[in-house]
Amino acid sequence: MSACNSLLIAGCGDVGTRLGLRLAEVGWRVHGLRRTVAQLPAAIAPVAGDLHADACPAAWPQGELDYLVYCAAASQHDEAGYRAAYVDGLRHVLAWLAQHGQRPRRILFASSSGVYGQQQGEWVDEDSPAEAQSYSARIMREAEQLALGSGLPASVVRLTGLYGPGREWLLSQVRGGYRASETPPLYGNRIHVDDAAGLFATLLQADAAGAPLADCYLGVDDEPAPLHEVVAWLRGQLGVSHWSDEQRVRRAGSKRCSNARARALGWAPQYPSYREGYAAILAGR
Repeated sequence: MSACNSLLIAGCGDVGTRLGLRLAEVGWRVHGLRRTVAQLPAAIAPVAGDLHADACPAAWPQGELDYLVYCAAASQHDEAGYRAAYVDGLRHVLAWLAQHGQRPRRILFASSSGVYGQQQGEWVDEDSPAEAQSYSARIMREAEQLALGSGLPASVVRLTGLYGPGREWLLSQVRGGYRASETPPLYGNRIHVDDAAGLFATLLQADAAGAPLADCYLGVDDEPAPLHEVVAWLRGQLGVSHWSDEQRVRRAGSKRCSNARARALGWAPQYPSYREGYAAILAGR
């Protein structure tokens, strides 16, 4: 593998920055596109730009770009916000690549396991029907098809629930006495932000080494778990003994996502279950 591969991360936030640092450490030239570039570490070349705008950023990288990772996050959580972030933003980036005559060897698009509508605790993999009907799922599938139909080699990475430092919603809920229904069990899937970045790095390095990639990967740890089990474990770690009067469950689906395809490529999560991941957060790591 050449040590001088170049990568543009469009929407270079938490996962993108962690990815960029990993690859910069092994000699990749990494560009990070985001609105506010002051937060980017020195190892990532800043590209100040707005994915919602038609105009190409002035600092757009010149010359060849070997890889594009599109990992934007919607700043507005409604249908218009999702379309702007995932469909329109990707369309803009594809146009900017064409404008500069750049044809990356592969695009990786950060999608979501929310495209799956299974609700009975079924095991789900990349070949399972992805037919959830929420606006977010429909728009994400549209964006996936835009990436896969771009005329460039592309893979979509359907990430499950991201957690890690600064992503501590469940911890705050458990501290407040959060209740989760036990019957039927509500299965959840998660991946630590470091492991999500590691999965993208594995895919990029595999492609750069000539390994064939599939058009879809699931980003999930080894152990999908019932929400009530996760809550019980966190209550023990936090020493919480009181219960809230309310059950607050924001998720309607219940499924178990498999990471077998990603593991077959050589990726393995540093945090194989919620226990290792949350223990690291609670230890301040």
